Amino acid sequence: MVNDKLQSYIESLIPLRNELLMEMENYALEHQVPIMELTGIETMLQLLRVHRSKKILEVGTAIGYSALRMATALPDARIITIERDLERIEKAKEFIHRSGKAEQITLIEGDALEVGDAVREHGPFDAIFIDAAKGQYKKFFEIYSKYLNSDGLIVTDNVLFKGLVAEKEIIESKRIRNLVKKIDDFNDWLMNHNDYDSIILPVGDGIAISKRKRREV
Repeated sequence: MVNDKLQSYIESLIPLRNELLMEMENYALEHQVPIMELTGIETMLQLLRVHRSKKILEVGTAIGYSALRMATALPDARIITIERDLERIEKAKEFIHRSGKAEQITLIEGDALEVGDAVREHGPFDAIFIDAAKGQYKKFFEIYSKYLNSDGLIVTDNVLFKGLVAEKEIIESKRIRNLVKKIDDFNDWLMNHNDYDSIILPVGDGIAISKRKRREV
C-alpha cells in the first residue's frame, strides 16, 4: 500500500466529482456506508474505459455510488447491480433517480447468493464488479463468472482489507481475524485459479483484476 503522503498527493490530483456524487461521498462518510475508495474506483473506471465495457454486473450496490460512477464514466454502458439491504436499496433508488441515469442502471433486489437466475437474464457481461460481503467473495465469483463474456474482466474490491491480510498477527478481534482469513484464502484461490489470470493492485483498499485465460485450440 502507498504511504499516506503519496496517497493524499494522488487523491489531490483527481478532479472533483459532480455535485450529486460529492453528496453521496459525504453521505457515505456520515452514515458509515462502505463505498469504494477514491483511487480504487478511479483505477477501475479507467480499466473499464480501456476495456470498453458495455454491460457491467455489480455485486453490492450499497447506495448506488459505484454504479453511478460507472454510468457517468461509461455513458453507453448498462449496469446491472444487486443489493439486499432495504434501507440502502431505497437510498440507491433515490440517488439514481436524481442522477438522471436510471435508464442505464437496473437494480436487482435480493441476496446475491440467491438471485443468479434473475441476473442471468441480463447477461452475458463484459465486466463484473464484486464489492459485497467479503466472506462470500469466492461464492460470488463462482456464481457470476459463469455469466462473463469470454473476453470479460472481473474486478474485486477490498482484497487487501486495510493491509490486514499482511499483518494478521496484530488482529485482536476474532471476528475480524476470521474475515481476514477468508479474504486471504480467497486471494490465494484466485491467484491460483486454473481459468483466470489475476493481479492484485495496492490501490484503494486493494483491487483484484481477473481475466479468463486464453486456451490454445
